[in-house]
Amino acid sequence: MISVLFAVLTALSNATATVFQRQAARTIPDEQAMRLSLFGRLLRQKVWLAGIGLVIVAAVCQAVALSTGPIALVQPIFVLELPATLLIAGLLTRTAVRPRLWAGVAAVTCGLAVGLAAADPVGGHGGVDGGTWVAALVATAAFEAALLTAARTARGDLRAALLGLAAACGYSLTAALMKDAMARLDSGGVAALLTSWQVYATAVVGVGALFLLQNALQAGSLVAVQPMLTLGDALISVCYGVTLFGEHVRTGWWLLPQLAGLSLIAVGCVVLARSPLAAGEREPAGGAAAGTEPE
Repeated sequence: MISVLFAVLTALSNATATVFQRQAARTIPDEQAMRLSLFGRLLRQKVWLAGIGLVIVAAVCQAVALSTGPIALVQPIFVLELPATLLIAGLLTRTAVRPRLWAGVAAVTCGLAVGLAAADPVGGHGGVDGGTWVAALVATAAFEAALLTAARTARGDLRAALLGLAAACGYSLTAALMKDAMARLDSGGVAALLTSWQVYATAVVGVGALFLLQNALQAGSLVAVQPMLTLGDALISVCYGVTLFGEHVRTGWWLLPQLAGLSLIAVGCVVLARSPLAAGEREPAGGAAAGTEPE
């Protein structure tokens, strides 16, 4: 239960940080985009600094969650970040949340509950030996190379979806590296953590995943990116949990409710990604006709 609690806190912290950082970014003139002066202006805004503080809190909560529970349990819980972001944005902007958005939140939440209850991820160990890591990194590199090669020739939403899946793989690998690094902290203390390659690889891979995500969002719509990012992170994390850390999930007929849960999450992500709040806008008024300006 500790890992579940801290995983939920991670999702909520990241969601709130996203809303705060989006609010700060809106005050920056377009001509300062992609310039170093952008950071100077952001550093003078308390709301942006609060967002950075929450990112740090989220990182600590994720480390605790991964060190106390299976990665196959912790990572899928992060699908709650998208609905939490939209609900918090609606609350802070005093925008009424429409039934369609609530339906998307319910679909994601119920899908997560059904999927995790059916999979029931348990067991596993902390540390991963070097040979296993070599095989995992080679397989991951081959998978990422295939996605990036396909994305180079694709256009529009297909390109966005492929890059979103590549970003999801990066985030899953980041979590696996972080879990292994935390295991070394538990067994050898701070010195073992700081001398392990996993802790530095976590930072490098995390930055790479963020870069891929930004390119995915630039290439196509959020509707194309978000389901691939959300489901990809969950499924690939389960694969890492089983192959690297020896975790166990139910198979057999239990796969049917698991697939049902994944389907609900996918539908919910599409609904949420189509919301005006996902684009940083307000929800339209209840009786507004199509084509009218939002509130």
